[in-house]
Amino acid sequence: MVVLSFAEVSDPSVDLSSKISRAYGPGGLGVIAIRGIPGFGDAKDALLPQAHALAHLPGEELAKLEDAPSLWNAGWSHGKEKLGDKPDFAKGSFYFNPLTDCPGTKEEREEFPVSYPCNIWPTEAMPDFEKSAKSLGCLMHEQVVALSRHIDKYAKEQVPNYPDLLISKAMETTEKAKGRLLYYFPLPDDVLASGAADSWIGWHNDSGFLTALAGDMYVNDETGEQIENPDPNAGLYVVDREGESVKVDIPADCMAVQLGECCQIVTGGLLNATPHCVRGAVPKEGSGVKVSRISHPCFIDTAPHFPLRAPAGVTREQVCGGGDSKVPPLETRWLEDGQTFGDFLKTTFEQYYAHTKK
Repeated sequence: MVVLSFAEVSDPSVDLSSKISRAYGPGGLGVIAIRGIPGFGDAKDALLPQAHALAHLPGEELAKLEDAPSLWNAGWSHGKEKLGDKPDFAKGSFYFNPLTDCPGTKEEREEFPVSYPCNIWPTEAMPDFEKSAKSLGCLMHEQVVALSRHIDKYAKEQVPNYPDLLISKAMETTEKAKGRLLYYFPLPDDVLASGAADSWIGWHNDSGFLTALAGDMYVNDETGEQIENPDPNAGLYVVDREGESVKVDIPADCMAVQLGECCQIVTGGLLNATPHCVRGAVPKEGSGVKVSRISHPCFIDTAPHFPLRAPAGVTREQVCGGGDSKVPPLETRWLEDGQTFGDFLKTTFEQYYAHTKK
């Protein structure tokens, strides 16, 4: 994995072209880590352990945190996503916008209820939760903005007709940010015995722009006590450029940034999103510990009406590349040059549903 320092990411004059190419270009894993971010460790330690308490709130308390009109894109969600025709009970999610409690205008929220839901907080049950979530999410957004300036700089050097500051302006001004505090419940014995690489989260590409990752932690599901990962095979996997599945360990003192398909489109295929999944943890034999995992991605995207347009002179083949059979082909989801981000997401969700069902 390519690891950058906070100092070099924060300085727009530093040349990170070769490192961005190694991470996000041909041969890369589609992810970069950033070390030394001030306050990151404390913010991470303040939020992630609270996922256990949240996931184990009484059912009536969790029901108050659900938001069906947004298709559960705000507040608590468990068993609302589907893997084909089956509800996904492997993980629970708490969705929130760290930048603002009510993004967009009233009209935009009515037009795009999935993209612009208002936050729902467990204020009575967990009074410190909101502050911790916003602190970590805002910090992650700041790092994405800083890194995106270097991405723009590299794309401008390499791609004719690439617009100035295209991604960084969008990342800096967006109100569409979605934190997702994930709690992975212990998996049934038959699922663990199958050895499937995607037992906690199935294979997928991030369909948006840039995803900040706060790493992960493992806990005893019954007590909430933090434990070491008992299974060296458990965790995040990505597909490398040779089509092989590679385990990716984000260093505990690093935040990572994963590239989404929208960045692949607007850079004309210069940079590439990579399929990834999460493999469940097998407990140590005889330990009796039920292992859970906690993670926190934060998806930083543009407004739904943002046009996904490749630079002039770039072909669809250059943008979409060869793809990977683990995910629906990009060329069947990016339907036309200039397709809006919102329409692209809708098409993508529909095709992933069909792909998983198949």
